[in-house]
Amino acid sequence: MMAKPVTMVVFVLPATLRRWVSGRTEVKVFAVGADRDSPPTLGSALDRLRRVHPLLEERLRDDYGRIRRHINMIVCGENSRGLGGLDCALPPGAEVYVLPALA
Repeated sequence: MMAKPVTMVVFVLPATLRRWVSGRTEVKVFAVGADRDSPPTLGSALDRLRRVHPLLEERLRDDYGRIRRHINMIVCGENSRGLGGLDCALPPGAEVYVLPALA
C-alpha cells in the first residue's frame, strides 16, 4: 500500500497567540492526507496542531472544529475561507498565516 501524502506546514502566528507556544512566531507540524490520493488539508494540519499545541489549537477552532469567526488563516496568499476552509489543500511547505480578523 502506498503511503499517504505528508507535508510540512508552518503556522505563522500573531503576537496575541504566541504565549500559547512559548513565545514562538512559528509552529511547524506535519499534515497528512486522508488517503494516498488526497493532499493534506488545513483541517488535517490543525488536527496535528491539536496534538502538539492543544492550547493554541483551541484558540483557533471552536467546539465544533470550525475556524473561529475572529480568526483568518491565509494560505498561499489567500484567505482559507475562499479556498474551502478546513478542506483547503495545502501544497508542500505551506505557510499558514494566522491573523485576527479585523472588526
